[in-house]
Amino acid sequence: MNRIKEMLKRLGYRYLLIGGSVYVFELAVIVGAQKLGASAVWAVAISFCLGTTVSFFLQKLVTFGDRRMHHRILIPQLIATALLIVWNLGFSVLVTKLLQRHIPAVATRTLALGITTVWNFYLYKTRIFKNTSEELIG
Repeated sequence: MNRIKEMLKRLGYRYLLIGGSVYVFELAVIVGAQKLGASAVWAVAISFCLGTTVSFFLQKLVTFGDRRMHHRILIPQLIATALLIVWNLGFSVLVTKLLQRHIPAVATRTLALGITTVWNFYLYKTRIFKNTSEELIG
């Protein structure tokens, strides 16, 4: 139990734990939405929207400890995250396009997801959820 507590003190572990948890949440939303009669496309769309929203707030509040909720902080963070999502989508499609004749789509998506996970973490930590006021104080 102490080892788990020590791991959760580390930013990278919290980031991956939340990301993995949101992935499971999205899968549950897909299954639930389809049981309620949604098509696969609508189920994935609903899952993506809910997952992205939950992920944003969990990463902001839990992983990076950024409790600032004033609209002057929150709106730029939401815009930056939305732009990052669009960039990640384009990157994922490009990787798939370049590698589609060599490896299956599941593998290209996994590769792209691994790469985007690394730069998302970096950008969240150093740009999007960075609290500059704490740097000035401490």
